[in-house]
Amino acid sequence: MDTAIATLSSPVVLFFILGLAAAFARSDLAIPEAIAKGLSIYLMIAIGLKGGVEVSKTGFTPDLVVAALAGVALSFTLPFVAFQLLTRIARLDRVNAAAVSAHYGSVSVVTFVTAVEILGRQGLGPAGYMVAVLALMETPAIISGLLLARRGGGRAAPGASGLWHEVLLNASVVLLIGSFLIGLVAGPAGFVPIAPLFDGLFRGLLCIFLLDMGLVAGRRLMETRSLTARAAGLGIFLPVMNGALGTVIGTAIGLDVASAAALGILAASASYIAVPAAMRLALPEADPGLYLSMSLGVTFPFNIIVGIPLFAALAQALG
Repeated sequence: MDTAIATLSSPVVLFFILGLAAAFARSDLAIPEAIAKGLSIYLMIAIGLKGGVEVSKTGFTPDLVVAALAGVALSFTLPFVAFQLLTRIARLDRVNAAAVSAHYGSVSVVTFVTAVEILGRQGLGPAGYMVAVLALMETPAIISGLLLARRGGGRAAPGASGLWHEVLLNASVVLLIGSFLIGLVAGPAGFVPIAPLFDGLFRGLLCIFLLDMGLVAGRRLMETRSLTARAAGLGIFLPVMNGALGTVIGTAIGLDVASAAALGILAASASYIAVPAAMRLALPEADPGLYLSMSLGVTFPFNIIVGIPLFAALAQALG
C-alpha cells in the first residue's frame, strides 16, 4: 500500500490529476496544439532510443530472444482479443475499440519500474534484458490497433498493399521503430551526448504531456461521459486476463520466476505514454477521455495495488 501511494503521488501522475481537476473545474488552462504534438513526437523518440540502447547493452542472448519473441507476440495479439470484448461487451465503435485495444497490448513503463522495485525487495529481481522486452512491446500493439481501426473503419478501407503501407509507415510507428534502431546502433556511448535531452528532460516533459492528456481526457469525459460501467469493468478484467496469460507463457518458455512475473506484469499493463501519443497522431478521431480513463484511471491503479503482487504469486506458484 505504501508503494502504491508513493507511485500514485508521483509528479507524473499528479500532473495528470491536475489536468483532470482543471478540466472538471472548467479552467481555461490549455496546452497549445503544436506543443502537444511536439511532445508526442519527443516521447516516442525518447522511448525508442532508450529501448535500443538497452538492447545494445545486453546483446542478443538466447534468453533475450525467447522473451522478446514472447513479448512481441503478446503485444501484437492481445489487442485482437481486447477488441472483441470492447465491441461486444462495452459496445464501443470500431475506432474507439481499436484505440483502447492498442493500449492493452502495449505496456506501461511506470508499472514495470514499480514492479521491478517491489519484486526486488522480495528477492525476485527480473533479468536485466526484460527492459529490452519492455521496449520491444511498445510498437506491435500500435500496429494491431491501426489494423483494427482501418479494417472496415469509417472511411474506405484501403487494399492490402495500401493498408500495410499506411500501418507500417504511419508517423508514430516510424518514430518508434526508427528511434529504437538508432539507439541500437549508437549504443550507450553514442547516447551520452544526447542523454541530457532524451533522458534528463524526459520526466519533466512527460509531466507536461500528461498535464495536457489530463486536460483532454477531463474535457472529453465531461462532454461524452464515455467511460461506462462496462468499459470500467473491462479495465479490470483485461489486465487480469492478460497478466495471467503472460505469466503462464513466461513460465512455459523457461523464464525464471521473477522474469515470468515481469512478463505477466508487462502483458497486464496498459500504456498511457507511448500509445496515447501514437493514437493522438494516428487516430485523432478516437476519444482520449475513454482510452486514458481506462488505462490510467482504472487499470494503472489496479495493477499497482493488486496486479503486481497477484502475478508475482502466480509466477511463484507455477515456478
